[in-house]
Amino acid sequence: MDTIVIGAGQSGLAAARALRDRGITPVVLEAGDQPTGSWAGYYDSLTLFSPARYSAMPGMDFPGDPDGYPTRDEVVAYLRRYADTLDVEIRTGVRVASVEADGAGFLVRTVNGDTLRTMGVVAASGSFGNPCIPHVPGQDDFAGQALHVADYRNPKHHAGQRVIVVGAGNSAVQVGYELAEVATVTLATRQPIQFMPQLIGGKDVHFWHDTTGFDFLPPQWLARVATGTLVLDTGDYAAALAAGRMDRRPMFTALDGDQVVWADGSRERVDTVIYATGYRPHLNCLRSLGCLDETGMPLHSGGISTTHLGLGYVGLEFQRSFASNTLRGVHRDAEHVAAPIAAYASKALAGYGL
Repeated sequence: MDTIVIGAGQSGLAAARALRDRGITPVVLEAGDQPTGSWAGYYDSLTLFSPARYSAMPGMDFPGDPDGYPTRDEVVAYLRRYADTLDVEIRTGVRVASVEADGAGFLVRTVNGDTLRTMGVVAASGSFGNPCIPHVPGQDDFAGQALHVADYRNPKHHAGQRVIVVGAGNSAVQVGYELAEVATVTLATRQPIQFMPQLIGGKDVHFWHDTTGFDFLPPQWLARVATGTLVLDTGDYAAALAAGRMDRRPMFTALDGDQVVWADGSRERVDTVIYATGYRPHLNCLRSLGCLDETGMPLHSGGISTTHLGLGYVGLEFQRSFASNTLRGVHRDAEHVAAPIAAYASKALAGYGL
């Protein structure tokens, strides 16, 4: 095979299109039953933080109100349609077990026992399958419910509860806000929450991102201007905190039985702790290649492997810019990574007389 793309979410589909546009015929392997990546597994009320007009991938507009914010299910439907337009082979229900070096190429072994030979590999498996939960003393013996936001669906199971949401990003605040309708909610964060208005001068902030080129800036630039974790807000979230519908406290120091131990030493019984603490790249299938560091992060430069020719990554957070792993920005990284992989695969195949 020319190139195998691992994962058929937004990153894998963007990579497949970029490779196809360079004359490479990729085969996409998706562990799930549809080419939509992890979107179908997110919580019920999830909406994009960018309007539809700024959330489309190359070659297909997002349907509906261009200034509306697409829901989870609308994104799922969009990705299904997008996959149908690509004219590439997408094999669903195929989970990759391992990738091994094989001369100038790779052997991709699947869980069901198949071995596929390829000259190039693009790892676009995302991170939803590898949620990051910080270690907290007493966590293993916590008597309440502890879950990652990846396993959260809706507020109905938490009605009347005392809930702590750990995290200060968009998802943490959105989940905390909706839970506050039925539960007593605290956001536990290590940094202050820095609200960014969704509308500036009557236009969505993504208009200004696009106009100013903010989405293209390297992620290091963001650290220079942010004093906390940035959260987009139409005004509802900040107002809810100000009105006491939910509150924010510094991260607790421990769990003890059914209690949290706050930073000031006070204790409080809680029913549920939800960790909205992000994800890490889900790349276990690459471990035998020796292309990951000791923490499981890929060794790369802008998504291009620094250990193996023909290997690349798409969909890493802040891979090359602020918008790297978003619907609106992933195609730029895919195009950057596809160019050298397509060139390598073409040269290698020519060397084999193929």
